[in-house]
Formats: sequence, structure tokens, C-alpha cells
Amino acid sequence: MTTTDMPRPLDAEAKQSVPRQRPRKAAGEGIRRAVPPTTLLWILACLYGLPVLWFILSSLKPAGDLFSYPLTLVPHNPTLSGFKVAWESANFSQYFINTAIVCVITTILTVGVSCCTGYALAKYDNKWLKVFFLCILATTMLPSEVMLAPEFLVVRDLGLYNSFAGIILPAVLTATGCFMFRQFFLTVPDELVEAARIDGARELSIFLRIMVPLSRPIMLTLAILSFQWRWNDYIWPLLMLNDPNKFTVQIGIQSIVGAQNINWSVLLGASVISIIPLIAIFLVFQRYVMSADINAGLKD
Repeated sequence: MTTTDMPRPLDAEAKQSVPRQRPRKAAGEGIRRAVPPTTLLWILACLYGLPVLWFILSSLKPAGDLFSYPLTLVPHNPTLSGFKVAWESANFSQYFINTAIVCVITTILTVGVSCCTGYALAKYDNKWLKVFFLCILATTMLPSEVMLAPEFLVVRDLGLYNSFAGIILPAVLTATGCFMFRQFFLTVPDELVEAARIDGARELSIFLRIMVPLSRPIMLTLAILSFQWRWNDYIWPLLMLNDPNKFTVQIGIQSIVGAQNINWSVLLGASVISIIPLIAIFLVFQRYVMSADINAGLKD
């Protein structure tokens, strides 16, 4: 009596469960497809980074070497005298404090107002809200110089001239911030809001406990942009402030420029000092700028 060995079901299932190896050809094609965009990004990074590198290295050169021929990228005799003279010739500590007060308060108000406005424009169906949104977008089509004169007259008549409030209040509402939040809240499923309403949540609770946590990446992105805008703002503080003790960083840098001649070494040093806080803030908060899981809490 003979017996024939038949394959057991477990052996067949084990063979089927073995993962198939990815063909090398497909992996090679993926690498070849990634080479052109990666190369382009590196080229763009070099094009944008070279002027910044030149700017920083030039601040380390003595005044006599800045315009020497032929031009050199790396300083032969690096020195920090430009930074020292710039710090001593201008009250940078006071300028930093003034600018930090303006930037922090403006950024907090801008993020809060933009978040509320964007949520209302995205989640409430009203024709007047659509008209209001179009009016907000229309402000982006006007050059900022056109609005300087009427804004100055309004702020002066309100008694806010030569004060930090006169700089902060006109910069709170930005069309860019409202547009960013509106577009983000449009991507949030309406089922999430409806489910919260069915559970008995009020509108304010839905906004604060659901929408605000979801919009954290947009909030941080707008906060970085708003802080940068206010830190680099020059024209509006120049029009609004006449007290040297209230000057911001950009006005302080302009004050060290002579009427007849310009000490470029000192000016470059002061400019590098002014961008250090921006770089530090970006490095600290950039890891928090990531995509949010807007489908959290929903079931299929």
C-alpha cells in the first residue's frame, strides 16, 4: 500500500503569504524620475542661497575689502568690527524690545482674527459673507502705497500717532491670513461639524475644541509669516513714529546711515544682527509646520 504526499493547506497558504520582491527595474525607474526634480531643487537652493551667503560673508570683511577688485566671496581678513560698531552706534537692545512688542502682539491678534474670519467664511453659507470675502480679496489688488495716506489720516485722527497701537491695529487683519484659513477650513469635512452639533456641542465649542486644534499648522505658518512681515516693516513705522525711544529695528538701521557717506561694513553688520531673531524663530517652529489629520474622529 502506497501513500502519496499531498500538500497541506498550511504549506499553500505559507507560499502565498511570502511577499513578492519589488522588481529592480521599477526601483530604478523611481530613482531616475526623482533625479530631475531633485537636481532642479538643488539648483534653485544654490541660486537663492548664494546671495545670502555673500551677504553674511561680506559683513565679516573690512570696509576696504568690500569693493576690492577682483571681488572675493571669502574674506581674507575676517573681522567683527562692523558688528561691534553697529551695536555701539545704535541702541539695538531698545530697538529689539520695541520690535518684539509690536511683532508678538500683532502676530497673536492676526492669527486669532484670521482664524475666526476664515472659519466663518468657510463654514457658514451666506451670500453677504461671500461678498465680504470678495471685498477682502480686493484689498490685495491695491498697492500698499495707495493705502498709506488714508490709513495715516485715520490713525492720526484716532489719537494713535507716535504709539505702538498705531502700528499694531492697522496690521491685524490681513487678506492673506483670512484666505489661508478659509481654504484650510474648506478641506475639513462638514460631517465632523455636523457630528459635533448632533452631540450637543455649541458653535463656540466646535470652533475652539475642534477647528482650532486642527488648524495648528496654518496658525504656525501664518504666525511665522506675520512675525516676519512686522519685523521687516519699514515704511509704516517710519511714518507713525518720531520718538527715538520707540523706533523699531529697521528704523534703527536706517538711522546709522550717514547723509553723505555710508559705512557699508557697519550697515552690513547691523543688517545681519537684525535677521538673527527671524532665523532663530524659523528654526524653532519649522518642525511644527506639518499637515494635520483633518479626518480624525470620522468613521467610514
